[in-house]
Amino acid sequence: MKLKTKNLLTLAELSSKEFVGLIDESIKLKKELKKGGNKPVLKNKTLTMIFQKPSTRTRVSFEIGMYQLGGHAVNLSSNEMQLSRGESIEDTAKTLSRYSNCIMARVYDHKLLETLSEHASVPVINGLSDTFHPCQILADFMTIKEKKKKLKGLKIAWIGDGNNVCNSMIYGAALAGAKISIATPKGFEPNKTVVTQAKKSTTVELTTDPYTASKNADVIVADTFSSIHNLDKKRLQKFLPKYQVNDKLMKSAKKDAIFLHCLPAKRGQEVTASVIDGPQSVVWDEAENRLHTQKSLLAALIHA
Repeated sequence: MKLKTKNLLTLAELSSKEFVGLIDESIKLKKELKKGGNKPVLKNKTLTMIFQKPSTRTRVSFEIGMYQLGGHAVNLSSNEMQLSRGESIEDTAKTLSRYSNCIMARVYDHKLLETLSEHASVPVINGLSDTFHPCQILADFMTIKEKKKKLKGLKIAWIGDGNNVCNSMIYGAALAGAKISIATPKGFEPNKTVVTQAKKSTTVELTTDPYTASKNADVIVADTFSSIHNLDKKRLQKFLPKYQVNDKLMKSAKKDAIFLHCLPAKRGQEVTASVIDGPQSVVWDEAENRLHTQKSLLAALIHA
């Protein structure tokens, strides 16, 4: 499939049909790989990856994904580039566009991605920014579709910080036709603009009570309390023990509810070991699915 958008900086750039289509294509690619390998649809294509922030799943999934589709990925740390010596992001975008077919960047400031995409002549993918993490949510909803066999009408509960992943999860819920209930401490709510936009398509509930959010949920999602910010003692006290996903909280959801976490996780903080390592956890399938959704996205953006 091909996308109407040139870039993927936020999921708001996708239509519901495109979002669900990427998920379905990812499931096909996963099955295809396990049957013997993916078709080399990106043969002789190159992805340039820029990392300002450390990465395990994003780097490995994109790099191996390109390889499995017949292409090649180049990994660049911003400290090793001329960016570290003052070259502008505009000039970097123009230069990398001459070498590669797509740029993926994992950055601190989302505005940097916007500037990069404005001056690049090739597609730009948000591998994570302080405001959004669209690639993670594609994998999350692929995992939900695999486990629940549907997306529309499900209830998703987000517990913890209304961070970049949460913002993208809200967009994902709206595109999938799922309801979402978000429990955060006061002052840690998700982006207001995102919530307003999503409410045009689905039910978005904001609460300070984790049990209100998790009641009858099909999916419970958590993330670290420090995915963007430094976690000091004062900040941690805002979240613990109230916003920890534990066995008691899971019991307030549906009996067949699944638990998602983008990883890395801090057991004993946002989630207990008994939950993340328990039978309702699907975090390892979720992590694997980063590979398949990256491939689906790359194939949809890099046109022959």
